[in-house]
Amino acid sequence: MLVSQRVDVIAGRDERRDALDQRLVHLLAECGLLAVPVPNRPELVAELWRAVRPHGVVLSGGNDLSAYGGSSPERDNTERALLDLALAEHQPVLGICRGLQMMVHYFGGSLQRVAGHVAARHQVSGLLRDLVLDAEVNSYHDWGIAEQGDVLRPLAHAADGSVEAAGHHGQRVLGIMWHPEREAVPTALDRTLIEQHFA
Repeated sequence: MLVSQRVDVIAGRDERRDALDQRLVHLLAECGLLAVPVPNRPELVAELWRAVRPHGVVLSGGNDLSAYGGSSPERDNTERALLDLALAEHQPVLGICRGLQMMVHYFGGSLQRVAGHVAARHQVSGLLRDLVLDAEVNSYHDWGIAEQGDVLRPLAHAADGSVEAAGHHGQRVLGIMWHPEREAVPTALDRTLIEQHFA
């Protein structure tokens, strides 16, 4: 399982670091998936893909997209390359928060600022494949979906109407706006969602 990483800029050290929340690696392992972090070097993605032969991709959270004021274009380009390969080889992709935002941008949609979704909890409801979703989730994003583009369809919403999950019409591509890895104890629903998506 190839997993994208955030870019952290370390002040005073002139360092840009790739980083991945250890809780995400642990959650994926609990779901039977081995996380292989992808360096933010888009020119290396195809070679890494050939070496690993992954059974899927996770686009992790963190960082704003460059098109919306973010400062990690190397991450945008790496995730674009991962999406290109996953779609070409019909491999499943799960986007978490920024990962869903990247999918929306990739497929020609647009984002907008949302209020009340940073360091908050709220209800979401919808249908993800055969999973009925009516649950409280965490929320750490200030960008939401304005238009999802032509191939993504909304699957779950928050009470304020904002899209909290979206999927691709013809590929195994799913994005969620909450962070399963940030729960003190990952929920059975999130684990089932991950396990079913990559089964």
